[in-house]
Amino acid sequence: MVLIIDPQIAGISGDMLLSALVDLGAKKSKIIEGVKVSQNFLHHSKIEKIDFKKTDKHGVNATTLVLKLDEHSHERKGIEIQNCITKTAQKIGLSERASKFAKNSIETLISAESKIHGVPKDSVHFHEASSIDTVIDIIGVAIALDDLKCFDHDIITMPVAVGNGTISFSHGVASNPASAILGIFAKSGIIISGNDSQDELTTPTGAAMLVNLTDRCVEHYPLMKIDSVGYGAGQKNFESFSNVLKMVLGEKSSLKSDSVSILETNVDDVSGEVLAHVIDKIMSSGAKDISVIPTLTKKGRPSHMISVICDHKNVDNLIQVLISETGTLGVRIRSSERFIVPRKIIPLKIKIHSKDFIVRCKTASKHQFKVEYDDIKSISEKLSISFKQTEELIKAEVKKQLK
Repeated sequence: MVLIIDPQIAGISGDMLLSALVDLGAKKSKIIEGVKVSQNFLHHSKIEKIDFKKTDKHGVNATTLVLKLDEHSHERKGIEIQNCITKTAQKIGLSERASKFAKNSIETLISAESKIHGVPKDSVHFHEASSIDTVIDIIGVAIALDDLKCFDHDIITMPVAVGNGTISFSHGVASNPASAILGIFAKSGIIISGNDSQDELTTPTGAAMLVNLTDRCVEHYPLMKIDSVGYGAGQKNFESFSNVLKMVLGEKSSLKSDSVSILETNVDDVSGEVLAHVIDKIMSSGAKDISVIPTLTKKGRPSHMISVICDHKNVDNLIQVLISETGTLGVRIRSSERFIVPRKIIPLKIKIHSKDFIVRCKTASKHQFKVEYDDIKSISEKLSISFKQTEELIKAEVKKQLK
């Protein structure tokens, strides 16, 4: 199964994530009973009312968290919230994976604040996150994920809307997204996006839980059969869009999918020797694949289009390689989703001409395999026979073992 978290329009907050999971089918009575235990471990905080109700958000029927608290603390050390979460998780018997998720989520929040303010983690003070509702969000989501068995699923997020404008908080006015949000998403692999909203759409608690649920972010829904859809409502109302977090649960295709970047440039004054060098340099610099395609450009000039497939994280480095090695004045970039037949690389011991060799074989099935080029070349040179003959001999041996 695959779980899609879709915060592209309205972002994500702790209560939106929790409410969306309830809308998906998580038992609200189990969540309510579990989170109420937390008030035993946090002084001056009492949950007077907690429930989940249906609400209309700009035409979308969603679930919202109804919460009434009696609190007399506006500032707490992060470690107090952390201890409350840890003790609550132990008391209610969260699964190991759910407990780890809850622990990591609060640690992510504390680490972000520690870096921003330049203080040790045990000295971090929470203001906006000091309320017991931070505990409720994290523990509640952990219970819901356990109840829906989501930790067994492939969890994917879409790009996260963060809003725009400025925000006012305990330290004054800051541009949106706030430093905590940027720190949490830094190096996470998750894409963020601003929009026309002049509000904070993604909260630190929502961001912290998201990065601990997944590091896989895609721009298009994967190939899947939809089982159920959940909508978690935020507390704010907007005129131009529904303030809801959408979550989609379904059966994923047997094909593996991922998101890659494609870099392209046209060159019309580069020799074959340079192109050969570029291919080697690009592949050794982390590209997944490269193609060099003969083309005709303006005024009938013969040229070549260089197309590189790579991970998003390698884009900057590979662009620099293309520019420095070809002298191109521009590189086109686009993102693309791709579907991949599941495969694995296995080492096989074979015997050719009475000599033993190890070859790496990429297999998708017993009848679909490919031997690594470098291994064929190496054996060909050692046996002093042609590459073509070596390949045929290796394939015959591999087929025997894959039967």
